[in-house]
Amino acid sequence: MGTDYPSAMNPVTTPPPETTHLLYLHGFRSSPRSVKAQKVAARVHTRHPNVTWWCPQLPPSPAAAATLIRQGTAAWPRGQMAVVGSSLGGFYARWLALQTGCRAVLLNPAVHPSRDLATYIGEQTAWHDPQERFFFEPAFVDELRALEEDIQRLAPQQPATPQHQFAIVAQGDEVLDWREMMAFCAGGALRLLPGSDHAISDFDDHIGAIFEFLDLQR
Repeated sequence: MGTDYPSAMNPVTTPPPETTHLLYLHGFRSSPRSVKAQKVAARVHTRHPNVTWWCPQLPPSPAAAATLIRQGTAAWPRGQMAVVGSSLGGFYARWLALQTGCRAVLLNPAVHPSRDLATYIGEQTAWHDPQERFFFEPAFVDELRALEEDIQRLAPQQPATPQHQFAIVAQGDEVLDWREMMAFCAGGALRLLPGSDHAISDFDDHIGAIFEFLDLQR
């Protein structure tokens, strides 16, 4: 199952109200058709039909993705919205949470995407449809760096708390360094998996904890 680490350094605060609006952000080269996105969507639709659900296809440009996310959630109630993000989507989720103060679930989040994705400049294929291609431009690395600077600027002013952030980090992640992810998620509640992988193939074992944290309106 993994080990849960609620932060003992943060004071206990009043929990946020029930979540009425939920956003899911997929990772690099992924889509709303990812296994985790589909499982979260199915559970929301089945058990929480009154919750507003949005899982957009994110554009390759990080600046365009940030604009889409910001505009798409502009009318959402800040105290009753939440975001779940996987990999690069987890990085975006952290950025959005710092912008809005909303609840966030980070699933093996990217920590230094401007560094890690610099080697992916060029034509890429989508995971769920190899016929689908896009070009990852050099300028996108600079856009990621700007978002990283946003996070670095805002994080000290708005430290994460167990009431507002929950992360799942797999030590068996073959793509990202789990130690960097732990540092990135500091302050919030954390479930550290001794194995697993970048995709969190044992996601079914953890989806209950995610939904317990999200506290979705029924």
